[in-house]
Amino acid sequence: MRCPYCSYEESKVVDSRSTEDFTAIRRRRECLSCGKRYTTYEKVEDIPILVIKKDMNREIFSKEKIVSGLIKACQKRPVSRAQIEDLANDVEKAISNKMISEVKSEYIGEMIMERLKVIDEVSYVRFASVYRQFKDINTFLQEIKSLMTNKDY
Repeated sequence: MRCPYCSYEESKVVDSRSTEDFTAIRRRRECLSCGKRYTTYEKVEDIPILVIKKDMNREIFSKEKIVSGLIKACQKRPVSRAQIEDLANDVEKAISNKMISEVKSEYIGEMIMERLKVIDEVSYVRFASVYRQFKDINTFLQEIKSLMTNKDY
């Protein structure tokens, strides 16, 4: 780290503390040459995750898009905003933990549906109908039958 006043390359850390939002560490440094103090910030470098869409275009992963889709699927259902946020956070964390830079949208959709099925089956069917682009009533009925078979009704 070069001193912003004299460009000397050595300094000592006088004070370290986290920022208010805990996303960085603030360090007060003192130049070993001129003695002046300055502040530096240290934070983790975020590498954006790219989502590979069905048409092979890529866009940056957005948890907000997941939340938005879930809000629509869960409209007028007994699913709280906290449950929706938790599901979106869980999916985001699972993707981040895989340490990959690109992920297919199909994989994300399947992760969401797997978790949503446990929370609310009607919301799951709503989400699946848009995600899987049900073409007709038969496709819709097949999904419901599959859901009922796996539930042992």
